[in-house]
Amino acid sequence: MNKPRSDILEAFDLTSNNAVIRAPGRQFPGILIQGDSLSILVNSVRNLCSLIEGASEEARDEVAFLLDELEAKQRHYERVLLDHGFTLPYAK
Repeated sequence: MNKPRSDILEAFDLTSNNAVIRAPGRQFPGILIQGDSLSILVNSVRNLCSLIEGASEEARDEVAFLLDELEAKQRHYERVLLDHGFTLPYAK
């Protein structure tokens, strides 16, 4: 298990499901997406992929790109949580 890093994060707003935080070395802050919310977004885009079969190739490509990006973030999230001894906040 890896130890958590002790870098200082700047928190601009800690509103639930909409926290705005800046990581060290970044010019702009980002939005923290909770793992369960990320899982819901990934599943929603996955469902959208199956619903747009008759859409244009460009539309299908855009949705496929979005799914790939979200799935990559989800895999990273899952790997980091498991490396640190956490369970996932959603069923796999």
